[in-house]
Amino acid sequence: MLIPSIDLMGGRIVQLVQGEKLKLAFDDFEYWIERFSGYPTVQLIDLDAAMRQGDNSALIAQIAKRLPCQVGGGIRTAQQAQALLDAGARRVIFGSVLFSSDGVATDTAESIFRAIARERFIASIDTKAGKVAVRGWKENVDLTPEDAVCALEPYCGAFLYTHVDTEGTLSGFPIERARTLRGLTSRQLIVAGGIREQAEIDALDAIGVDAVAGMAVYSGLLAT
Repeated sequence: MLIPSIDLMGGRIVQLVQGEKLKLAFDDFEYWIERFSGYPTVQLIDLDAAMRQGDNSALIAQIAKRLPCQVGGGIRTAQQAQALLDAGARRVIFGSVLFSSDGVATDTAESIFRAIARERFIASIDTKAGKVAVRGWKENVDLTPEDAVCALEPYCGAFLYTHVDTEGTLSGFPIERARTLRGLTSRQLIVAGGIREQAEIDALDAIGVDAVAGMAVYSGLLAT
């Protein structure tokens, strides 16, 4: 299944390369909301909040009322998550808060699970050079994605794995990594990072993995 992504920064829809270089930007929200209206899930990410440089909360609320969104970016508490759910989000994505210098913050994961329920909780695992990346992908934790999946499995309803090394590059997603992670969890597994064509989405679907795409959608390589 293809999950189109709406990444927000500075009040615009953007696409970044590896979370740093701005490649594309749009402000025609009505156009893209209409384009994505037929999808069962749309991913909505507040990049400013993720990078601790402000937020796009008003836009998040507006879009979440009109599209079936899983929402992420800088979410640190169950109270923030509940506010997003109340605003119309279907599920909430937690990332950096699930990790500490010691590894996986399982106490935090358990408290989120108890507060908002497993089915609304997506655990985001982003990696650079094979290690978990946090705080807007600016820092790394000495933890593999495989370790993170195994530790978080009891608490979340789904995993979102982003391969930062290929994010926004249109160079293809490493399907063997998806296959490895698929073998570690019974939860829904969603992957992102470099997806460029329908054949990749079909290959991922064949092993029970869903795909988030942004750059390929906005550049016209993937039809929506």
